[in-house]
Parts: sequence; structure tokens; C-alpha cells
Amino acid sequence: MFRRTKIVATIGPASAPEAMLGRLIAAGVNVFRLNFSHGSAEDHRAVAERIRSAADQQKRTVAILVDLQGPKIRIGKFRDGPIQLHAGDHFILDAAMDENAGDSGRVGITYKALVSDCREGDSLLLDDGLVEMAINEIRGNQLHCIVTVGGKLSNGKGVNRKGGGLTAPALTEKDLADIVTAADMGVDYLALSFPRDAGDVEETRRRYRAAGGQGGIIAKIERAEAVSTAEILDGIICASDGVMVARGDLAVEIGDAELVGVQKHIIQRARELDRFVITATQMMESMIHSPQPTRAEVSDVANAVLDGTDAVMLSAETAVGDHPEATVRAMDRIILGAERTFQIRMLQARAMEGLEKIDEAIAVAAMSVANQLERVKAIISMTETGNTPRMMSRVRSGLPIFAFTPHAQTRRRLAIYRGVETVHFDSAAIDPDEINARAVDQLISMGVVENGDRVILTKGDYLAVHGGTNTLKIIEINRES
Repeated sequence: MFRRTKIVATIGPASAPEAMLGRLIAAGVNVFRLNFSHGSAEDHRAVAERIRSAADQQKRTVAILVDLQGPKIRIGKFRDGPIQLHAGDHFILDAAMDENAGDSGRVGITYKALVSDCREGDSLLLDDGLVEMAINEIRGNQLHCIVTVGGKLSNGKGVNRKGGGLTAPALTEKDLADIVTAADMGVDYLALSFPRDAGDVEETRRRYRAAGGQGGIIAKIERAEAVSTAEILDGIICASDGVMVARGDLAVEIGDAELVGVQKHIIQRARELDRFVITATQMMESMIHSPQPTRAEVSDVANAVLDGTDAVMLSAETAVGDHPEATVRAMDRIILGAERTFQIRMLQARAMEGLEKIDEAIAVAAMSVANQLERVKAIISMTETGNTPRMMSRVRSGLPIFAFTPHAQTRRRLAIYRGVETVHFDSAAIDPDEINARAVDQLISMGVVENGDRVILTKGDYLAVHGGTNTLKIIEINRES
């Protein structure tokens, strides 16, 4: 069965060897995430080369996504190892102390402005909310806190202020250097951590383009400010090529009770605004150590699929987990099960009013026909830039969209879009009168269609012209045996 929703897997020690990369690609990974919060530039370059080599060996299209660290606010290190905090304990976050000298009563912080950003009575959440403390008093460079939710605390755990409002800029000095590295690596997507508004996304794009980067920009939605108003959220979505619902930090800042509704809203708005969306964080968390997911994790992944997410992401599960391949296969199985529940002919109306571009009108019209005409089994979109199949993917359908293109970069950029599969196809090397038949023959050889089926095909009158799609054709397959 054709799987529409894509899988993003994070690289780490458990998945970095080339043999494992090949197994993960075979299991169904569409995009690999390189987390620049860890590892050196040389390490990431080497992994990217292994990913491309493994994908080439399997003749598969796999994209590479670089995730910038951003202004992650962390505590320092404990001199004698992890500590245990209990409700009612007094604990100090000290911006002035040595970041390696933490003890049972205090620890340093990497973000010195945290003290000026906070007020007495604020709640701080550490280690993704597993430990919580209230600020009782501010003395100089120290935040004196009372622990409200106890737990184990170890080196470098993240710190969030409940409700957001921290002034840390989205791009750090490390991020600026990493943008240059990502551009030089020729990655397909660059993910910006903790954007506050559209301006942060636009600045990242400018710097990335100035460094020679041609990939798409993904905005990670993880700050309370990013979802504080409809205008700010829509601005971030429109400024990006796609967004990630980064549920860890987002849940910490807005609260668990608000997360589900916000997640569904972000997915809906991203689709309405013609951007792709990734749902991330703890989707299969138990499989870091368990060979099987929990029922709650199955429901979590399935519900994101039913909501229309383009991709679901694995983090620690494939980076450091005990069962990276089994986790990907389980996610693949869950996605297919969820998609079977609604892959029927259902027209998700997309208004034709106000369309200005011919290729956009062709894309919308093709999906409308595909969802209503009987015996249509697939859509072929001959494309240079991938723009037409990207627009097609925004309309709900159970039909596969095949992007036929000669460009490897276009094929990789399309790897993250829901419902889109790519095929290497160079129409410029084929007699114009034979192009349609050769394209259909390709799908027949892939086992996608057979005699009696119909295929919708879109292309431009002129080959190798960007944005030139202006033709929609319905082909009824009738090959002589």
C-alpha cells in the first residue's frame, strides 16, 4: 500500500553507521535529521555523505534536514554528578557561578539574561518539565527558587519559563556558523529553533541564502510567543517553507493541557497556507528501550496522520535508542493503518477564486478531478521545481502524486511532502510525442496502474521552464497485451 505520510528520523550514535542508515532507508525513512546541538561539523559532513551513499545504493530519494540548536537555555554541570530534588527544597540558579561547580543547592546557567527576564512568582520548568520550581526571590545574579515538582536533575538540562517571554534571540553565534556549514553541505532543509515571529525566519533565510544555501527553511514552533496570536503564527508559517510542531519545549511553555488543540490548529493552518508540517517529540518514546510501542503512542502517531500532518518525526528513538529499525517499521505500520481509515474519494474543497498563477490553477483542478472522476489511480506531475506537486499535496486525497523530474535537488525537496513520490524522468531526452506514453509506462512498470485505469497528467508546453505547468490531461490506459 502506498504510504502518504513521511517519516523523519534523527541521526545519532545508534543510527549513524552506513549499514544502519541503509536499513532505516529500507524500513521507510524519507528524511534524516542532523541535530546540530550535538557533534562537530566534520561529524555531520561525514554522516551526510553516508546518507547519500546509502540512498544511492537503494535508488531511493532521501532528504537531509539540519536542525539548528538555537538559544536553548540550560543549567550548568554538577561537580559530583546528578542530584535529587524534592518538593519544598530551596534551590538557586546562579548566573555568576562557575558552570561546572553545581551542587545539591545551586547550579550555574548558560543564559545569563535569565535573571533579568524573570520575576518573583514565575515558574521555571527544567528537563522538559520533569522538575518545576517557583522563583521565590531574585538577589543580584541569583534566582532563589522553591521546588514544586521534584525529580532527578543532571548536567545541561533545559530551562523554560512557563508562559514564555524570554528575550533570547533565535539565532546564536553558533547558529550563524552552523548556517554556513549547512549551506556548504548542500542540505535540503534548515530548521530554525525558537523563532519568535516571521522576522526571525526571514533573517535566517537571508543569512542562509547569503551563504549559498538553497534548501527550504523550517520554523520550529516551540515558543509560547509563536502561538500567542493568530497573526504571529500565520506570519511564521507564511515566512517558512514548512513548520515543525516541536512539542517538547512548546508543551513546557504553554502547558500540556493546551498542547493538543494547538497542535491540531498548527497542522490545519499550515495546510491552509500551503506549507508542510512535521509533528515531533516523543512520538514513540517508549521504543528507545522497548521493541514495541505503547497503545498511547500508536494513537498519537495515528491522530497526527488523521489530522493531515505531512511527516512524523523520531528523535531519541533513532538517535540513541536500542531499536531504531524496529521503531521505523512500527511507525510505518501505524501510519498505513491510520491512512486506511480515510483513503477514500473525498473532495477537500479548495476555492478556485483568487488564483493568479496558471500552475496553481492546474494543480487545484487536477486534484478536484482526481477526487471525483472514477478509476483514477494516480497523478503524474512533470515538474522542474516541484511547485505543482507541492500544491497538489495540500489537497486531501487517497491518490498518489508522482513528481516526474530530472533534478535530484527537486526530488529531495519533495521527499517531505505528504502524498508525493518522486520519479527520475528526463522529458527533454524523449520525443515530445512519446512523453505521455513513456510516463504512463513507467507507472505500469512500477505496478501502480494497469489496463482500464485512468491517470491524470500535468505538464508544461515548454520543457525545462520553471512555473510553466499549463496542461492537464486525463489518460485512459489501454495497452495491448
